[in-house]
Amino acid sequence: INVLVLGNSLAAGYGLSPEEAFPAVLQRKVDSLGWPVRIINAGLSGETSSGGLRRIEWLLRERIDVLILELGANDGLRGIDPEVTRRNLQGIIDKVRARYPDADIILAGMQLPPNLGPDYTAAFRAIYPELARANNAHLIPFLLEGVGGVPELNQADGIHPTAEGQRIVAENVWRVLRPVLERQLSRPTRNAS
Repeated sequence: INVLVLGNSLAAGYGLSPEEAFPAVLQRKVDSLGWPVRIINAGLSGETSSGGLRRIEWLLRERIDVLILELGANDGLRGIDPEVTRRNLQGIIDKVRARYPDADIILAGMQLPPNLGPDYTAAFRAIYPELARANNAHLIPFLLEGVGGVPELNQADGIHPTAEGQRIVAENVWRVLRPVLERQLSRPTRNAS
């Protein structure tokens, strides 16, 4: 089972070693369970939803069984229109579903700091649950739950998690990913393709 994490600096583990980023933590979890699952980390620091949309075709050359879509935060921090972010994320989902109709999609919900204004932050926050409903996708309500805004779990920039913060982020993802993987592993006919 291939799990693609299409993300930004959070997935890339900005300021940390790759082994400390949440995709590597998830790989150790599935390995410890003996599951035939490969977590592919396509995290790129600074990545926006439009960058992800440009990259997804190339990444789909390899079969994807689960997409963890962890993009949008940089759009928000740059003040990009939430409608543009929504369209880009929908475009990524559409491309994955067109190539791999049975792939599970997991959206990593993001929230923004309040300094961008209540209307913008509300519109941004709504993107993820709305896309999850519209696409019958799974939702991590807030990727940085328990980490965002907690100084000791973030690096000096106050944005990027520490190694400990990344472990909590991995737990937030795991709560949604584990049942998805369990369902996929229990399918009677898993293609080896």
